[in-house]
Amino acid sequence: MFTRRLAAVAAGVVLGAVALAGQAFAHVEVSAKPAQALAVDSVISFSAEAENGSAGISSVRVVLPQGIAPADVSLVSAPTGWTFAATADGYTVSGTALKVKTDAAYKIKVKQLPNAKSVAFKTLVTYSNGAVDRWIEIPTANDPNPEHPAPVLKLAAAAPGATPTQASLVSPAPSDSASPSTGTPEAATATATTAAAPASAPMGPGGWILLAVLAVVALALGVTLARRKAAARQAR
Repeated sequence: MFTRRLAAVAAGVVLGAVALAGQAFAHVEVSAKPAQALAVDSVISFSAEAENGSAGISSVRVVLPQGIAPADVSLVSAPTGWTFAATADGYTVSGTALKVKTDAAYKIKVKQLPNAKSVAFKTLVTYSNGAVDRWIEIPTANDPNPEHPAPVLKLAAAAPGATPTQASLVSPAPSDSASPSTGTPEAATATATTAAAPASAPMGPGGWILLAVLAVVALALGVTLARRKAAARQAR
């Protein structure tokens, strides 16, 4: 009975930690209407979170995913006075710096979305003081919550009979400026500490379950602390 209760508590703690981690690190939000593979004239909305405590956002640069060409993207709406400019591998939306802690929200229209289950938009957010937030890491099965996650748009299956246009077959060139940044020493320390958590002395099932819970919580707290420190350094 004790073991079952402990297992239930452990499951609740783990699910809570995972949910908290997922909510805490949505740095750039993305949505689309329609959000469907091969959809034509889809309007995609972005909201880049302002994480700098001393400067406002002055530009947002995006590297387009494979299957979307810069020429097939147009601006629908943006902060007052901001303009849109296509680049070799994506686009930039920029203008007068927004107020401190004001998110940069804008919308674009894409001629046709690619035939994919999801598309990632690597994003660089620049502030008026020169600081840059690089949300460029693609979540994977092994690392669903990377330190600098790129916004990912999930797409429904293509409608029956939908076909790609010639323009959507053209892919943008890869960008060297959007390379992943190096992880922080704090994150590495947290990982190493968690890996060394199992005790050498034998213990019962209840003890192992409790140890697993503590390891997960320690990892979540370590990663959270590391990311907050990294964000603080960027703000300075």
